[in-house]
Order: sequence, then structure tokens, then C-alpha cells
Amino acid sequence: MGLISLVFGWPLAPLRGVIRLGELIQEEVERELRDPTVVRHRLEEIEASRAAGLISEEEEALEMREVLQGMMGDPGTAEGR
Repeated sequence: MGLISLVFGWPLAPLRGVIRLGELIQEEVERELRDPTVVRHRLEEIEASRAAGLISEEEEALEMREVLQGMMGDPGTAEGR
């Protein structure tokens, strides 16, 4: 049975590798979304943009909410899509 599964499973090996690579990338992105240092840096960038007049108060609130929701993993954020 091992030889048969090897023969028929071999063509699927590249597909399994691509799937695993996608899983690893997803894990790393989720880890970065929840990293307090990255989140704090992004929030500081948003505040600096607002202070420089590059974005409106509403845009600042929206972006901050998205960053914080991404950190907490709430549905409806970029992570949940």
C-alpha cells in the first residue's frame, strides 16, 4: 500500500507544498497583526498623518479602529476577509 500511495501521491506533492507555504505566510501575518510594537508604530503613523493634515479626523478614527480590530482579530477586518 505504501508504494501505491507514493505513486499516486507524488503528483500532489507540489500542491501540498504550496498549501503549506500559504499557511506559514498566514501565520506570520497574523503574528505581525497582533505584535504590540507593530500596532503601536502604525497608530503613531496615523497620529502623525493627522497632525500633518494629511488625513481628516474621520479617516484617523477609521484607520485606528481598523488597526485595533486587526490586533484583536474581530470579524470584518482585513484579517477576517
